[in-house]
Amino acid sequence: MSFSASMNVNGHHRNWSSSGQTGYTRSNIGAKLDGYFDKKELPMYKDKPYNYATSRRQPLYRKWRFTIGVLLLLTGLLYWVGIFSPTKATAKVKDTSRSTWSWLNNKPSGTDVDWNERREKVKEAFILSWDGYEKYAWGSDLYLPKTKKGAQMTNNGMGWIIVDALDTLMLMNLTSRLSHARDWISTSLNYDQDQEVNTFETTIRMLGGLLSAHYLSTTFPDMAPLADDDQGAPGEDLYSEKATDLADRLLGAFDSDSGVPYASVNLKTLKGVQSHADGGASSTAEATSLQLEFKYLAILTGEKDYWEKAEKVMKVVDDNGMEDGLLPIFIYAHDGTFRGTNIRLGSRGDSYYEYLIKQYLQTSGEEPIYLDLWKQALAGVRKHLITYTKKSRFTILAERPNGLKSKLQPKMDHLVCFFPGTIALATTGGKTVAEAKKAGKWGKQEQADLDLAIELTKTCWGMYKNTATGLAPEITFFEVDDPPKSEADGPFTSAELTDAADAEWKDDYEIKSQDAHNLQRPETVETLFYMWRITGDEKYREWGWEMFKSFVNYTRLEGDAGFTSLASVLEVPPKLRNNMESFWL
Repeated sequence: MSFSASMNVNGHHRNWSSSGQTGYTRSNIGAKLDGYFDKKELPMYKDKPYNYATSRRQPLYRKWRFTIGVLLLLTGLLYWVGIFSPTKATAKVKDTSRSTWSWLNNKPSGTDVDWNERREKVKEAFILSWDGYEKYAWGSDLYLPKTKKGAQMTNNGMGWIIVDALDTLMLMNLTSRLSHARDWISTSLNYDQDQEVNTFETTIRMLGGLLSAHYLSTTFPDMAPLADDDQGAPGEDLYSEKATDLADRLLGAFDSDSGVPYASVNLKTLKGVQSHADGGASSTAEATSLQLEFKYLAILTGEKDYWEKAEKVMKVVDDNGMEDGLLPIFIYAHDGTFRGTNIRLGSRGDSYYEYLIKQYLQTSGEEPIYLDLWKQALAGVRKHLITYTKKSRFTILAERPNGLKSKLQPKMDHLVCFFPGTIALATTGGKTVAEAKKAGKWGKQEQADLDLAIELTKTCWGMYKNTATGLAPEITFFEVDDPPKSEADGPFTSAELTDAADAEWKDDYEIKSQDAHNLQRPETVETLFYMWRITGDEKYREWGWEMFKSFVNYTRLEGDAGFTSLASVLEVPPKLRNNMESFWL
């Protein structure tokens, strides 16, 4: 299968093909990108964090999926449209000094739902989270809300929480809090540190956060307006200047023999550092989830190096010619070949697939190779990874730990729940189903893809409904047939997710104690947002609200500390961890 890309960077044109085809050719690198820069299309990058454990020298950097939806960071986006968003709330002891959360016991009569009022509840939860951090851990990279302390991941700090929350502060019009954050960035944030940092996490959270702030403050100046970033003001370019400085340091990670970035980079020496685990290999998801941010920065600055470094990685990956578009989860930086045969869309594999369609959308279809790669991968998922639970016939996206010819493992990380929303996004290009049909862009394949998204979303929501807290665990296993059913054995009709405590459908879900923690992940809520906006089905909106209430009920700490992650979702009251993730805001 041959792919070609027509995206341009500073007067050049490029084409590249998968292994065994015509290869990668460069001639006049960038011929059309100058014109693309002039379009100033809305950037499709997102902070899609993910947080799997690592044994690297800097253990505080944990991998968390996912750079953010179509436009911006997910949390802020959900709030802006007036729906739902990850939020926090009461856990062990109810704070009697506040009546803020009394609404939890209120149930709307009939269809009497005020979504603007619900939106304000999300804002209240954000404010409690932010104010707790501001009071007890200001300037710290980590916030430990149970003990009301902060901690740094580098000697001088990276602004991990502050930068990651900038866009939400803007979208919620929290001007005074934004001003405090901006002052800290202006006076205290300095990336010139002799420190090894994770390339991916620093890109999606810090670089992505700064670019998001720049975009919002310049495109929507009336959103949390500050005179300091007005056009012509001395601080007009604060976010873009900090982003450029950081990106120039991160570019050192790409200086490998293959062009695949090293897992880490030293911000001062600009030297890439291979992973201290996994045989030195980089995570495939990490290496291929930097492109949206670096490409957008190329558009802002006109510097083609950002674009080329990011694009080269995708060419190297494609040249491996992996079967049916499904990639092993590790790749060596020194030669660009894969390590092992573990195939999954959970940790270390996930956002490669997400960034395929979003790169296509980011450039308004100027790089059709990414649509081709997406379609190939989705077909591969349907062929090799989709199966069904034994009793209730829920659709699951399983794993092949030892390659595509190996036994299927019926396991889904919560991280995988990004995929149904991404399918829906790809199917309509971000339009509603009604708009896609009206435009004549709807057929049997589009309906089949949407049906798959609907069923996978249902499975992900079941992860929440199946627990005592109403919150999903990190990992879920499923009961399947032996041998597992495939799409070719269908079609199947899945059971309803009824509320009964002894409902039979729950027997298909298996949660192991070591997997029962909840890290405030946004994958499912992002998918629910996409599914509601694209299909118009109100149930997705309601599911999101129920999820929000569960976070409010079981993760808010007493007093003014804010919210924390959970050690287990299986018991009430739940066991609490002592960490608020930056992507929670």
